[in-house]
Amino acid sequence: MKAAFFATLAVGAAAVSAAPLEGRNNGGKKTSAGGTGPNPSVPGDGGNGLTVSVIDPMGNNTIDKPVYRAITDFDYSSFNLGLYQEWIELDLFNYGLQRFSVAEFEEAGMTQSYRDFLQFMANQETGHAQLLTNILGPGAAPQCTYNYSGAFDDVRSYLEFNVKLTRWGESGVWGFLAKLNSKPSATLLSQSIATEARQQMAFRQFIGAPGMDVYFEAGIPQAWQWTLLAPYIQSCPAETPRIAWSNYASLTVNNNPTLIREGSKSAVSTNISQLVAPGDKIEFSWAPAGEKVGPNNSYSTVSPGGSTPKYALWTHQLNATYAPLTLTSETTGYAYLPKGDVYNTDIAKTGPAINGTGFVALVNDNPFLTPYNLTLILPHMVAGPAVFVAG
Repeated sequence: MKAAFFATLAVGAAAVSAAPLEGRNNGGKKTSAGGTGPNPSVPGDGGNGLTVSVIDPMGNNTIDKPVYRAITDFDYSSFNLGLYQEWIELDLFNYGLQRFSVAEFEEAGMTQSYRDFLQFMANQETGHAQLLTNILGPGAAPQCTYNYSGAFDDVRSYLEFNVKLTRWGESGVWGFLAKLNSKPSATLLSQSIATEARQQMAFRQFIGAPGMDVYFEAGIPQAWQWTLLAPYIQSCPAETPRIAWSNYASLTVNNNPTLIREGSKSAVSTNISQLVAPGDKIEFSWAPAGEKVGPNNSYSTVSPGGSTPKYALWTHQLNATYAPLTLTSETTGYAYLPKGDVYNTDIAKTGPAINGTGFVALVNDNPFLTPYNLTLILPHMVAGPAVFVAG
C-alpha cells in the first residue's frame, strides 16, 4: 500500500532588511521607530509614548476599477460549470420541499423551522446563479431540467444526496478558485462559495450527522465535478453553452458507508464515530468508457488512463492517498482503506485523513500530488470519482 500525501508546508520566519519607520513623540520631535514593542520585529511604542505611522501593505492585484468578467477560456469554462451547479442546487432544494409531505419531513426531524431554512437555502441559489450570470454575460447557461431517478426515495436519502451534491459543488470551486485569471471575479465567487460551505454543513446536521468532522475540505478538478454532476441533468435549452471538461467512466462504491441511521433526527451535532477504519475492504464496480451522459445524452465518458486501473485514490482534506486495487473482473475490484493523518505533530493531531465526505477514483498510476496540482492525475483516470462517505 502506497500513500502519496499532499505536501505540508511549514512557513518559517524570513529576515527582512528595511529602512526604519518614522514617527513623532508627544513633543513633536521626529524619531526613528524600530522594534520597540513586545515583539522586536513589530514597531510599537515600547511604553515610551512613541506613535508610529504604518502604511498598510498593498497587494499586487489592487485595481481601481475592477472588471468582474471571465477573461480567459479557463475562467469562462470554470464559471460556466459553476453556474450549472448553482442551477441544479436551486432545483434540488425546491424539489425536495415539493415532493415530500410535512409528515415525512417531521418524521425525519425536519421541523417547520428547518424546512424554512431549506427554503432560504434555495433562495440563496437564485443569488448565486445571478452572480455567475453577471460574470459570464450574454450566453450564460439557463436552468436545465433534471432527473433524480435512483438518487433518493425518502427524506433521509434526499438529505444525504444533498450532502454529496453540495460537497462536489463546493470542492469543485476550491479546486479552481486560486487559479482563476480574473481576480475580481474570484473574489465574488469566494464570497458565494463560503455560503455553499455552510449549506453543506447544514445538510449534514439535517440528517443528524456531525456538522464538521474534518479539519480541511478537499478541492477537486473541474472534470471530477462535471463527472459527478452530469448524470443528473436530463436536458437543457438549445442555446445552453456546453461544458468543456471531461466526463470520466462512472464508478460505484458497492459498500459505500451512509450517514443514514434508522430513526435519526435532525440535530445541531451528534457524537457519531467515523464510519470506516483503515484496513476496511472497499469494493468497487465501474462502467467502461463510452457511456452517454449529461443533457440530452450529448456527452460521452472517457478513460484516458486505459481500461485497467491499478490504484484506488482517496482525496480527502489535504491528502491524496493511494491503495493497490485488486481486480475481480474487468470492471470490478477492491482495495483496503489506507491509513494516514493530515498532521501528526506537536501542534496538531488531526486524526485520519480519510474522514467526512470526500472522493475516490480509480487510476493507472500513483504520482505524487498536492492540493494545487491535483489535475496531474487526470491523464491517469480510469473511472470516477465517486463520493466516498467516510464520516
